Amino acid sequence: MSPSPPAPAVLLSALQQFEPQPDLLRGRVIAITGAGDGIGRALARACAAHGAEVILIGRTVKKLEAVHADIAALRGGQASIAPLDLEKALARDYDQLADALKQRYGRLDGLVHNAGILGTLAPIEHYDVPTWCRVLHVNLTAAFALTQVLLPSLRASPDASIVFTSSGQGRRADAFWGAYAVSKFGIEGLSQVLAEELESGGTVRVNTLNPGAVRTRMRRQAFPAEDLSTLVAPEAVLTPYLWLLSAASRGVSGQRLNCQAGQPVPPP
Repeated sequence: MSPSPPAPAVLLSALQQFEPQPDLLRGRVIAITGAGDGIGRALARACAAHGAEVILIGRTVKKLEAVHADIAALRGGQASIAPLDLEKALARDYDQLADALKQRYGRLDGLVHNAGILGTLAPIEHYDVPTWCRVLHVNLTAAFALTQVLLPSLRASPDASIVFTSSGQGRRADAFWGAYAVSKFGIEGLSQVLAEELESGGTVRVNTLNPGAVRTRMRRQAFPAEDLSTLVAPEAVLTPYLWLLSAASRGVSGQRLNCQAGQPVPPP
């Protein structure tokens, strides 16, 4: 019989007391989607700064190259670039990425799904169907497909972690958030199903994180009149990601966590 998962209060206490050490992720291989912008970019740099070898997955090679240069400037920083357009990628593109990763590293210790698109804010009655399909594909189906092809490499690690970036809209949706909210509810469901399926193996844990309101390009797109100076920078929400990607969170799986204090704690 598997042990009961930690209570939300216990997890919150562990996160509040957690202080990432410089070598927290040393020796770990971590892949991050959406690594060219916002939270993905900040997280890639932070993981490398804490000793991880980072695989930068994204659509725009120029942005990935800029992040790669930032990491190369760090003492001991290591990264590789894996271009992948989640909207247009075919099965062979996923397979090629998985094969290249397996051949170079032999395993994967962390996978962070951070890439996503907003779509439009509109009532369901008038929502553009092609846009709906595009958002669901990029935000949900692509995350499923990439996870599926990378599971063999994750299983090859003695301690692997999958982190899905969720949203408050994926836990309590508001009107007009349409496909984005539905895709994030899907991410929460995918994470729960996968955590249950991998529970017996014990070496791959799966969790979701809600970053909250962060100063990013997507936030500006959703709230164009908002004063971005009132929001935290991406670097301010990274500690829970680092905790979940490190050995400090070993045994924590199937959880829905928040990055910022004051966010509603989702029920187990």
